[in-house]
Amino acid sequence: MKRKFILFCLSILLSNCIYGQKYIKGNVFEKLKEGEHTQFSPLPNASLVWKGTTNGTVTDVNGKFKLLKPGTGQQYLIVSYVGYKTDTIKIAESESEINIVLKESNVLSEVEIKARKESEYIDKIKTIKTEVISTAGLQRLACCNLSESFENSGTVDVSYSDAVSGAKQIQMLGLAGIYSQMMAENIPMMRGLASSFGLSFVPGTWMESIQVSKGTSSVINGFESITGQINVEYKKPQRSEKFYANLYGNSSGKGEVNLYSAQIINPKLSTMTLLHVESQALKVDMNNDSFIDIPISKQINFYNRWTYENEGKGHVQYGIKILYDDRMGGQMDYSLKDKGITNSYGVGIKTQQYELSAKHGFILNKPNTSIGIQTVGSYYKQDSYFGLNGYNASQKSFYGNIIYQTILKTTDHNLSAGASYMFDGYNEHAVISTIDNNSTTNESVPGAFLQYTYDHNKIWSIIAGLRGDYHSEYGLFVTPRLHFKYNVTENSTLRLSVGRGYRSPHIIAENISLLATSRQWIFTEKLKAEEAWNYGISFNNDFVLSDEKKISVSLDAFRTYFINQAIIDLETNLHKVIAYNLNGKSYSNSFQANITFKVIKRLEFSLIGRYNDVKQTFENKLMTKPMVPMYKGLITASYSTKFDKWSFDITNQFIGETKLPPTNTNPLEYQLQEYAPAHYILHAQITRRFKHFDVYVGAENITNYVQNNPIISAAGPFNQYFDSSIIWGPIFGRMYYAGVRFKIN
Repeated sequence: MKRKFILFCLSILLSNCIYGQKYIKGNVFEKLKEGEHTQFSPLPNASLVWKGTTNGTVTDVNGKFKLLKPGTGQQYLIVSYVGYKTDTIKIAESESEINIVLKESNVLSEVEIKARKESEYIDKIKTIKTEVISTAGLQRLACCNLSESFENSGTVDVSYSDAVSGAKQIQMLGLAGIYSQMMAENIPMMRGLASSFGLSFVPGTWMESIQVSKGTSSVINGFESITGQINVEYKKPQRSEKFYANLYGNSSGKGEVNLYSAQIINPKLSTMTLLHVESQALKVDMNNDSFIDIPISKQINFYNRWTYENEGKGHVQYGIKILYDDRMGGQMDYSLKDKGITNSYGVGIKTQQYELSAKHGFILNKPNTSIGIQTVGSYYKQDSYFGLNGYNASQKSFYGNIIYQTILKTTDHNLSAGASYMFDGYNEHAVISTIDNNSTTNESVPGAFLQYTYDHNKIWSIIAGLRGDYHSEYGLFVTPRLHFKYNVTENSTLRLSVGRGYRSPHIIAENISLLATSRQWIFTEKLKAEEAWNYGISFNNDFVLSDEKKISVSLDAFRTYFINQAIIDLETNLHKVIAYNLNGKSYSNSFQANITFKVIKRLEFSLIGRYNDVKQTFENKLMTKPMVPMYKGLITASYSTKFDKWSFDITNQFIGETKLPPTNTNPLEYQLQEYAPAHYILHAQITRRFKHFDVYVGAENITNYVQNNPIISAAGPFNQYFDSSIIWGPIFGRMYYAGVRFKIN
């Protein structure tokens, strides 16, 4: 009995001692920079030891720790991790929770570990599904500009918008590219007048990566994203070669020179200058329809950027861009003396663009709190004519966005709030069939937003955002958006999204390819703002076979449903473009499956399949939207020899049947089938890498598949049947190219 009493007393005493002990808990992070953004990722197995003792612990897989304090008063905690600077943290007696961020160490700077970067991958960290096309992916094809960088993508489709101007257009989720928000380092671009030709004004060699997000994106970037967001990250002076040159030429007579130079002036200040010059000098008519297949052109594109970064205090960036583009197409015998008359059909487009941009970021004294300010001002001018049709326009734009970011108690809860202002001033003069009109429109849009992000132990996360904008032409826009991610297992992720988006329609600028037709333009009513909801679900899973071998599967489904849409009706009357507001249903359902195999060392193999169901109401009839392929298949293969000396890349595209605008009331020789046939396109490239330069050769459209008669009534371009806008397949046959990349690191 006495022994039991003693044991009872000892247990009480021990429990009191334990209860009186104090602990410090928290998280250890590493700081990762992705473009202009900074992310904090947990560091597992980081070591924490009390100074002067051997008492310590290590962080778990989520970077979390809990450690018994050695005594009272101030203590010093030593935190270390291989490859990072060891840090000593002062811990106050009253402190019970702390977040620690380790900095990379320079000790290992002489050790170089090489691995081939994935060409395309899904960002596992982001709550919003984001597909990243890296520099390696951009170099798998010639990728002369942004419009040509999606040839290996199953998400984004690229095609010519007409057969005479050389303009290219994209589609995402079965809808035109105008419904996808285009961004340059998270600043909106290619809006309004630039929507038709802007894709060709972003050189491929300037891009570090492209991030493609399906569905509505964050409210921080505005209200315009409906089907997705495409963000371009430019080369950074801190991570780029000291000097880089890319020379390119192809069998159609096009040549390019791309140069950039990066200078690190001091540890805080750096600058970079980028130059792009291209020329299409030859007139080529491979299908013998008397029209130039690709307009002769010349382009000069200049970009200079300066970056000042004070570690732990702030970041400043300034940039200036200047663009001049001049292209002329039409019939082979056309010259400027025929402009405005019917001797020969000609096309001319001259574009000038000037842009100033600035970014300011300030880190505040409060932990994980910062303010960012984005501003950009631009002037865009386009003078163009298509036969007897003319369209001259200019656009003055300003965009400003201020973002305040902080945490709520812990890093699991993040809050972003801010305000934005957008201005676009349009001056347009259109001479189209029965229209001869000058118009001036000023759109002013102040707005504000609030976004909350919660991350529960890296298992599931949610982003809830709301913004309000007041458009001077269309009134109040209220934009709610919600994104959810759940890590089902370590290698599988489920994502859900829902949100609303708006956009201001600019019918002529966004459908400039229809000027290259004989159609008359009819505006039956004043157009309203376009408004739509987007819903999406996606699932990704990696079957890991070994450290270097895995099979990745991605499945997603998205639905876009329009509340209002600016309808461009080519169905009701074959000789008219009729524009009016949606009266009925308009929707797009898109389903996609991606499978990527990495089961053989240095070989990557991808299979992608997609189905689109897109319908619009034309004059009270719900019909399949024309010019949208119902099916698309993509097979890509990429293989590199040891040390990446040789690389071999192949891209196979299968494009399903495509409904065409009706031509059944035209004379027989000017009629097309109801559906364009399915077809197959093959591209290939071989790259040989040396110490300071790469040599690459390739071929596009190896199967030489070309759309028959891409121009209706090519022999009579001034009659009522002329139409060069119904483009569903390649208009240029097999094309060979070669190039050299030279770099000084």
